[in-house]
Amino acid sequence: MDQSRISFAELVALLEAIFLRFGTSRQTAAILADNCARCERDGAKSHGIFRMKGYTDSLATGWVDGMAQPVLEDAAAGFLRADAQNGFAQPALALAREDLVEKTRTNGIALLAIRNSHHLSALWPDFEPFAEEGFIALSMVNSFACTVPHGGQSAVFGTNPIAFAAPTSSGDPIVFDMATSSMANGDVQIAARQGRQLPPGSGVDSKGNPTTDPNAVLDGGALLPFGGHKGSSISMMIELLSAALTGGNYSFEFDWSGHPGAATPHTGQLIILINAALAGAAPFGVRAETLIDEMKSAGVTRFPGQHRFAKRKESDATGIALTTDELSWLEGLAKG
Repeated sequence: MDQSRISFAELVALLEAIFLRFGTSRQTAAILADNCARCERDGAKSHGIFRMKGYTDSLATGWVDGMAQPVLEDAAAGFLRADAQNGFAQPALALAREDLVEKTRTNGIALLAIRNSHHLSALWPDFEPFAEEGFIALSMVNSFACTVPHGGQSAVFGTNPIAFAAPTSSGDPIVFDMATSSMANGDVQIAARQGRQLPPGSGVDSKGNPTTDPNAVLDGGALLPFGGHKGSSISMMIELLSAALTGGNYSFEFDWSGHPGAATPHTGQLIILINAALAGAAPFGVRAETLIDEMKSAGVTRFPGQHRFAKRKESDATGIALTTDELSWLEGLAKG
């Protein structure tokens, strides 16, 4: 398949043009384009340009408000609330960022609870920059109901990812971003497109029978939580922290049936920051390296986030690889 190479800046500009054409404000277009391009640049294919159809369909149907102006509320010394006003979560985070950082520096810990929001991307682009500034960061978001709780018969939870980042003393932070379902829904969609089967234990069909067919999972079926009851418990926690605590919707509460094609979950997101500079006698980054060194001694050769960082360097040096079909499709979306 023929490939083209495009710079990060060129991809951001192209994606920004698409968001503008589909009715977002310039600020929202810039934020989402940068976010999506970061995912594609770093090799997160299930959350890069693959997500653009979901974004544009949700905007075109009126399910999400691309012109929304988020509202920030100072709830307590270490607690910020943001109402995304039926817009995307990332502009709400951008609005709150300065105050969140200041609260974290002052109080040692602070959280941001975003509600009435839509999130269709990976979580790590939201908070990896905080770790680069020396903060420990934890984030979670619930999704649309597509995962069966352990012991249940129907979907209640979303894929409900949880993500974590921590600074180190040597450069790149430790970063992981993982669904609490057996796999991300985007990976199921990619498997269906490519005609691949899913690993055993990934999901069930519409009758609740185990299946490795991605189409059966997507067509009335559901994913399973990772790790049985353990992953299910973590997913339940994420529902409580991303919906009940933020004031957002649970994964099963919103109704998008009146907006055919809409793909952005209308839920909530929680971000917690900790000031790592307030750690014990030894700097946190140094202590983090002690753990990393011990893991290396135990035979670990790949650490969370390492693949993305390597892919990022490659993309920055040679450009982001897109097929000619993908590039033509994006250019068509931008021009209409």
